[in-house]
Amino acid sequence: MSGHSKWASIKHSKGKADKQRSKVFSKLSKEISVAAKLGDKDPNMNPRLRSAIQAARSANMPKDNIERAIDKSSTNTETNFENLRYEGFGPDKIAVIVEALTDNKNRTASNIRTIFQKSGGNLGTQGSASHNFSQLGIIKIDKKEISDEQIFELAIESGADECISRNDFHEVQCKIQEIYNVKKKLEKTIANFISTEIEWVPLNGVEVSKEKIEGAIEFLETLEDDDDVQNVYSNINLGNN
Repeated sequence: MSGHSKWASIKHSKGKADKQRSKVFSKLSKEISVAAKLGDKDPNMNPRLRSAIQAARSANMPKDNIERAIDKSSTNTETNFENLRYEGFGPDKIAVIVEALTDNKNRTASNIRTIFQKSGGNLGTQGSASHNFSQLGIIKIDKKEISDEQIFELAIESGADECISRNDFHEVQCKIQEIYNVKKKLEKTIANFISTEIEWVPLNGVEVSKEKIEGAIEFLETLEDDDDVQNVYSNINLGNN
């Protein structure tokens, strides 16, 4: 659940992927449970649940875990999760958006504020950082699924605005209100998706000084490690992924 920022690939190259697995599964399970609770338990009738399950499969989450997360939505009726967004600035004034899914917003706000302060940054009000980003529908597809030429043509036919082929995946971009319409058309040709999310895409990348780059990455990773945090977006520029 790394969001759009490019530091995610660095994190995996450091060999942290295995350590992160249980935390990733936990976040995916929470999203599946909330999606199933808020809508239909049939993924064909619930686009958010369908996307959450596809993301779980892409992360190699066992089928049993997925089914347990769906079942949990029926048994855990007293716990209500809220989607919350926090904005602020980290080291070297990098703009950061944090999306959380929490059953205790006081705990979450306190944790996130502390992480920002320890990094020398500060948590701002809503809108303080988001003007540095554009909110887009982002659909990611593994390159093994379809060629660069085919996905480009398919994206245009499906009503997408942009299609970018990165190192390991294709990224189809569209207006946020069109994401599930575009996805539905892509599904006629493509069976497996890495993720389908509304993401905050930075308008311009910010360069961080060499002395502060490690601290900036550590700050972003600490945010993402928090149990209540689902996605972290930043305009830090770390080169192309």
